[in-house]
Amino acid sequence: MRIGVLVQLREDFPAQMEELKAMGMNSCQLVCWDQQRMTEETAVGINAAVEKLGIDITAFWCGWPGPVTWDFYEGQRNLGLVPEEYRQKRVEALINGSEFAARLSVRDFVTHAGFLPENPYDENYRLAVEAVKQVALVCRKNKQNFLFETGQETPVTLRRAIEDIGMDNIGINFDPANLLMYGKANPVDALDILGKYVRGVHGKDGLYPTDGIHLGEERPLGEGRVNYPAFIKKLKEIGYTGDITIEREIEGEEQKRDIIKAKVFLEQLL
Repeated sequence: MRIGVLVQLREDFPAQMEELKAMGMNSCQLVCWDQQRMTEETAVGINAAVEKLGIDITAFWCGWPGPVTWDFYEGQRNLGLVPEEYRQKRVEALINGSEFAARLSVRDFVTHAGFLPENPYDENYRLAVEAVKQVALVCRKNKQNFLFETGQETPVTLRRAIEDIGMDNIGINFDPANLLMYGKANPVDALDILGKYVRGVHGKDGLYPTDGIHLGEERPLGEGRVNYPAFIKKLKEIGYTGDITIEREIEGEEQKRDIIKAKVFLEQLL
């Protein structure tokens, strides 16, 4: 398992890659929420920067248009492919993101599908699953895997959705902190349910929610409730050999310090 870092696509992408290399890492997941950035010119610049430095982009994490609220109330109404009001526009945005990722020769395409209903007879469950399948078909054409990012649904619901879609290019980008912060599962135990579908992993930490409205707090890796020694052990047991991509959802010098500390922490466990 290599250690990489999550990188938000910005205009200074070459400098971001230089910084990543200086941290001693050779891989990243690339995140973009801005459809205007997903151009041929941007792809050419990205390819030149990563080729020059020998960096692998292991996944493209694609956002979508419309409102975004990371909580248990408004988030139910505006996240992912579940809300009918935004579904089709977001399907189109994700398809565009897949085409952009293909220009980067990226294998794994990741997004949040939203709060998938636990009831399989809920119409929004069926329609969200159909929407994911639309995107996954384009991903298959582009030789990509479509990966659900964990967090907003229980592990059983997520596994059911994958089985209901029934395609061989569907998998999971497993974020252990999200499962805690959304109060959905203990991440080590969740690997018993989801392990066979894990194709990417985030190195992130956090706490359980303390009320019924707000997510749990994100914490520096090693300072939250994810049992990383047990988690790494379990990843090895299920045969995971991919990257662990560090994610720290703050900015500035504190983010850089936390990423470097997380890298050292993970290296000791690996």
